[in-house]
Amino acid sequence: MVQLRLPPKSRIQKGNTYSSSSQGPEMKLFHVYRYDPESEDNPRLDTYEINLKECGPMVLDALIKIKNEVDTTLTFRRSCREGICGSCAMNIDGTNTLACIKPIDDCKGDIKVTPLPHLYVVKDLVADLSFAYAQYASVKPWLQADSSPAPDKERLQSPEERKKIDGLWECILCFCCTTSCPSYWWSGDKYLGPATLLQSYRWIADSRDDATGERLDDLEDPFKLYRCHTIMNCTNTCPKNLNPAKAIGEIKKKMVERID
Repeated sequence: MVQLRLPPKSRIQKGNTYSSSSQGPEMKLFHVYRYDPESEDNPRLDTYEINLKECGPMVLDALIKIKNEVDTTLTFRRSCREGICGSCAMNIDGTNTLACIKPIDDCKGDIKVTPLPHLYVVKDLVADLSFAYAQYASVKPWLQADSSPAPDKERLQSPEERKKIDGLWECILCFCCTTSCPSYWWSGDKYLGPATLLQSYRWIADSRDDATGERLDDLEDPFKLYRCHTIMNCTNTCPKNLNPAKAIGEIKKKMVERID
């Protein structure tokens, strides 16, 4: 069963404050979650004062400035800085998103930055996605075909068939949607979650894949699929503007069509 390593809010202590020598309206306070599971210390929120005139426009820019110039112990993931790798997924002002595409100017007042909710915390802003990736692997997210393609040719699709996977292949597996889902918070050990189910439907909808029946059989379970209650948190928080809730609904329709 999945255990949650994020402690209750009442245990999150006020941490260190790092003030800047700069002054003026361009100053911004960032309250950043700090936690090391290997220590016996409770988690805390450290406060960093940043001069926005000396910083890039995105929240990730501020975090990099903090790590490079203020506190080298701060830990977070980042890579592409283009919103295409999903590495810097975290919770910013109460919303799961990507720090690299979250403008600082969109946040009014102080900015609170915490890891993706309801996951183990490896350290600070780094959430442990090992179990989520294992769930993703369980749906066999690759093309399964009964026959080999013709020599020196691709597996062809019509434009109409290709269009069916738009809104699915663009998923970058940041898991912002999955960790915003209350059903996943409650039953994350058995419910696959929006990201994995969207990825499953990406192959169910692909005309080149011949394993639709097997894929649907694997999802015929009281928890894997049917814990979705269409709360829509997943769709509302997706930084790529995808619709996991719709994909889950399409899988449920396929289940009904099989019975009919």
